[in-house]
Amino acid sequence: MPQADPELSVVVLAGGIGSRFWPASTPARPKQLLPLASPRSLIRDTVERALALVPADRLKILAGGHLVPPFRRELEGLGDDAFWVEPRARGTGPVLAWAAHRIAREHPEAVMVSLHSDHFIDPTDAFREVILRGARIAAQTGALVTVAVPPDRPETGFGYIRMGDPLSEGEEGYQVAAFIEKPDAPTARRYVEAGYLWNSGIFIWSASRFLEEVRLHAPEIGDHLHLLDQDREEEFFQTVPAISVDEAVLERSGRVGTVPATFRWDDLGSWDALSRTRTPDDDGNVVEGEAYLTESRGNVVWAEDGPVAMFGVEDLVVARAAGVTLVAPRNRAGELKRLIARLPESLRDRPPRAPEGDE
Repeated sequence: MPQADPELSVVVLAGGIGSRFWPASTPARPKQLLPLASPRSLIRDTVERALALVPADRLKILAGGHLVPPFRRELEGLGDDAFWVEPRARGTGPVLAWAAHRIAREHPEAVMVSLHSDHFIDPTDAFREVILRGARIAAQTGALVTVAVPPDRPETGFGYIRMGDPLSEGEEGYQVAAFIEKPDAPTARRYVEAGYLWNSGIFIWSASRFLEEVRLHAPEIGDHLHLLDQDREEEFFQTVPAISVDEAVLERSGRVGTVPATFRWDDLGSWDALSRTRTPDDDGNVVEGEAYLTESRGNVVWAEDGPVAMFGVEDLVVARAAGVTLVAPRNRAGELKRLIARLPESLRDRPPRAPEGDE
């Protein structure tokens, strides 16, 4: 008899500002509010995918308090209880332990699905099928499951997974033999040829089991979970260090598994990613907004704040927003934080201009 789908709860990691999408993304309007993967905002796309898995009362968005008002405006229809406010930014390790604790308290048998708010995923039907498969494996085996993506290029910006033995009967899932950090270009090519997969950062696990693994393998977090038992959340976030869930738990635990994705996936980490999520013109240019390109090839253009004209140039990122224009080589788009660190705060944090006619 097929195993029934387990009870799910979904959390969406929605902190951060996405500084590599400056000047369009700023603290006043982080990249989650930008239409980078589709005509809709990233956060709206993510919530719609989540609602294909669970009803609205089983969906929680994890973000700092300053992001809740713009997210609430963008996500009309979600109530205040859909937002869990992180007292402090401490990385994915502490925040997922906090979320798992809250979920396990209300729903001890729940399988928790953790999604990021800045992923491109298509189609939703395949995404839902993979998540449910991973949830069945997590419920059956107690594994902490990550979704692994078959690579379509030797990417240096993602971590990789080497798969091990099958994890369970009846479902396609595997033990994780090794997590591998972001490689250089020659190493990435070898990984792709060897059949390694990308680590998407999409996680599926029993909330209760995850907390057990935190206590066993991540004492920098686990030793402070008693504060959550006592409803001392602020003190918990003050006490724990900033650390990723990969470093704190997944790379230390022996109970980690993976399910291969059957959907298209990309992590929208910099302007260059638009060349993979948008349809280019005949010259390979990807354009959002009003732009006029002549004898120009392979450019990524974001023109939300007045027209952009380009002539005889190749492989550039040109982004115009908030009265600021960024010009950079596409192959260095991922290094944008180096530029931002040298800019005056008044420039790098400039809010978007209001549409004409607004006060």
